[in-house]
Amino acid sequence: MIINRRYLGALALGATMAPAMLRAQPALRRTADNIAMPATGKRDWAAQVPTLRIGLLGGENEADRLGRFGAYQNLLQETFQIPVRLFPASDYAGVLQAFSAKQIEMSSLGSSGYAGAWLDTHGGIEPLVVPEENDGSIAYHSVLITRSDSGIQNLEQMRGKSLAWADPNSTSGYLIPRFALRRQGIGVEPGQYFSRTGFGGGHEQAVVAVLQRQYDGAVTWVSGQGDPAQGYSRGNLRAMVEKGMLNMADIRVLWTSDPIPNGPTAARSDLPASFKEDMKLFHLALPKTHPSIYEQVERGGGTGYREANHAMFEMIVELRREEAAARRRRS
Repeated sequence: MIINRRYLGALALGATMAPAMLRAQPALRRTADNIAMPATGKRDWAAQVPTLRIGLLGGENEADRLGRFGAYQNLLQETFQIPVRLFPASDYAGVLQAFSAKQIEMSSLGSSGYAGAWLDTHGGIEPLVVPEENDGSIAYHSVLITRSDSGIQNLEQMRGKSLAWADPNSTSGYLIPRFALRRQGIGVEPGQYFSRTGFGGGHEQAVVAVLQRQYDGAVTWVSGQGDPAQGYSRGNLRAMVEKGMLNMADIRVLWTSDPIPNGPTAARSDLPASFKEDMKLFHLALPKTHPSIYEQVERGGGTGYREANHAMFEMIVELRREEAAARRRRS
């Protein structure tokens, strides 16, 4: 797989990657700017968006997803006085396909999912906001975990063991760990370094597969900040700890990626500019006006959101293109 040198250089910057990506950007609004929640009332854009349809990524059981987003759904309905419907997809691809078919208006996506949807729709979606972590950065990490009682102490000891990816459209659960492990000289195709690889069906399911000894290891996402014993400040492990599905003492982190750009909440590009502006303001205000809703949506908390634009994800788009080209060459 040929990787563009610009992407390699950016990834090698490690923790400075996200700030470096933003230095050339215009001023971007943040939750920290004390943005006001949009006034309650029906908008002119409701003529084009009579019902707001929101896609929910897979990787968590449907009941939990709907439960986490219930208060968010109600707040959107109350604020803009239109029906809001949630569409939980069975996997990441379901949301990407829904964007392509114009069956949804908005969804939170990983950066790879955003890149894939942007490519599939030929630029038909655009980012609105991106989450900020506790230190104000807009990056998170992929981690490779195993059971604490597995006897596996480091990545070298994963040689000949089985590994679960999260989802083929996941940034931290597939795209970036495959790329980063290759850079370390580790073959990621089945039978090269790992005895077998497969898809867990999502982040939560991949970790469960390790806990149930179906795989020796799995990759998932964490903020990389906060208390590791609590699953960090935000991410899949934090969510599983809070739901009583995981005790962090039962797993060991073997590998942590360089920082990855946080994925955005995105909307279709063909929607009214006033709709996209209202959605930006709603999200920017949400963490301070309704912190419990924000923490449910984000599986933990940070400092809020930052306004986003496509330039933040151009390198991930390029990596998706090159991964697709490599897949075609293999087939």
